[in-house]
Amino acid sequence: MPNLYKMFFKSIGRKWFIFLVLVILLVFIYEQMVAIWLTAITLILFLLSYIPSLFFKNKLIRFMKGYYMIEDDTIAGEFKRPIRRIRDKMFEISQNQRNRKWVIVFLNKRYIFYHQDTIEKLTDLYNKGYSDKEILELLKENDLRTRAEVTIIKETLIKHGRLGKRAISVKQRQDQLRFSQ
Repeated sequence: MPNLYKMFFKSIGRKWFIFLVLVILLVFIYEQMVAIWLTAITLILFLLSYIPSLFFKNKLIRFMKGYYMIEDDTIAGEFKRPIRRIRDKMFEISQNQRNRKWVIVFLNKRYIFYHQDTIEKLTDLYNKGYSDKEILELLKENDLRTRAEVTIIKETLIKHGRLGKRAISVKQRQDQLRFSQ
């Protein structure tokens, strides 16, 4: 029975704009000033409908910053929201992360958030010439689990211009380690 109500409101929701335009046109024929007020009120209500979306985005970012690494399905469970909506918001946020200290990546059909501390440590290790395997071993406490995660984070940082050239290459570092032993 609840699905019937949802379907009814969704069908009305799609046609509300046409219905509203017809009502305003009919009112305009008889009372122009009332039609202008109705149009203004409608526009204000329409603009106000975007405010909750902005609040949710900021709340989501604040929540994610509390973790070294968190996945979209965990966030959906915490917020009790559909995973589709969480993924859409994380996609939207990930499109504008050039100047952010944290990173959101898409890996294995899921979005994953990585904290600023994890990114700073990864960047330092990368610049010192550590390989993906070594970086993974050193960042296990930051919840990195696979080399694919390390690789996708590096690719994302490079894509956004946040990862510079290495001070020494992996090969040079390995040669230094061999000579020091």
